Amino acid sequence: MSDGAIDGLEVTACERCPTLVECRSRIVNGTGPADADLLFVGEAPGQYEDEQGEPFVGRSGDVLDDGLRDAGLDRGDVRITNCVRCRPPDNRDPTDDELANCRGYLETEIDRIDPEVVVTLGKVPAEHLLERDVGVTNEAGDVVEAELGSERRRVLICVHPAATLYDPSQRDTFASTLERAAEFTDETSGQSRIGDF
Repeated sequence: MSDGAIDGLEVTACERCPTLVECRSRIVNGTGPADADLLFVGEAPGQYEDEQGEPFVGRSGDVLDDGLRDAGLDRGDVRITNCVRCRPPDNRDPTDDELANCRGYLETEIDRIDPEVVVTLGKVPAEHLLERDVGVTNEAGDVVEAELGSERRRVLICVHPAATLYDPSQRDTFASTLERAAEFTDETSGQSRIGDF
């Protein structure tokens, strides 16, 4: 069984979670620049992400892309990843063991990206990274600090994009949180906001 390998920002081999290895068609690594100011962290790949090899595609990805645009951001300027890089069967939540098995990969990615803020998309990534219960709806938009990787980092809590599909009342919360995220973009980093031109 492979203990896993990471090359740069990509996990190239891993068999730590036999159930996920059996279910996945590929490891789904993060996408976006290696020097992004904003690092968005979701839960785990779903069916479409597993098929396409990219996080947040399909309906949730469309909502995220639209929300980023509305906040003056471009998907190509932010980094998007997941707590777990392999698709859980039946799109279930990842188990605590699966989250723990991928934690080192995520922390390595966070250290190497060194973002201004880590944005958690939904309950699972918020609770996993903050290591506490999180009331995402009530705490959305809050910036807290957490020990991630080799240092303390800012974490912005956000509802999951899919929440806006099932509960339209979450749209304003999602939009205002992405606007808050946009405030962390650094003019000296080369990351620009749409409309700056």
